Amino acid sequence: MLWYVLFTKSQAERRAAEFFEEMEIEVYCPVVTEVRQWSDRKKKVITPLFKSYIFVNLEEKERNRVFENPYVVTFLYWLRKPAIVRDEEIQVIKEWLSNDQVDKIDVEKFSPGDEITINKGALKDKKAIIQKIGKRRMRLVLPNLGFIVNVLIRDVV
Repeated sequence: MLWYVLFTKSQAERRAAEFFEEMEIEVYCPVVTEVRQWSDRKKKVITPLFKSYIFVNLEEKERNRVFENPYVVTFLYWLRKPAIVRDEEIQVIKEWLSNDQVDKIDVEKFSPGDEITINKGALKDKKAIIQKIGKRRMRLVLPNLGFIVNVLIRDVV
């Protein structure tokens, strides 16, 4: 069985994942909990880690079953073939998301375009390129994994 990357309709990642669960197809939709601020309140919101993408674990001959799901648009392609993610890479994402401990990050030393090596956590020794730095977020491109990761920057006491 192989992990395929699927492109979903906008904001339908979790619904697509639920549909696959009902079809008894193994699916992984990594999510993060964020605190969103409105003018009158703060609220915790669960959002997909990868906007419009989910992962399904299928035999190659069952690939067309994904189109039974009304929330799926297409496969993500790499070199004209459906993109495949290794089990180890899925495990790295799961371990990274399950690690609640986030080290303090000093973003002042970095600027967009810098190449860094992650030295702690589940993504240890992975190369990343800083694409964008905001007040509370930093976007990292992990070229070896083929991912763009949005990192929430927060202080750890």
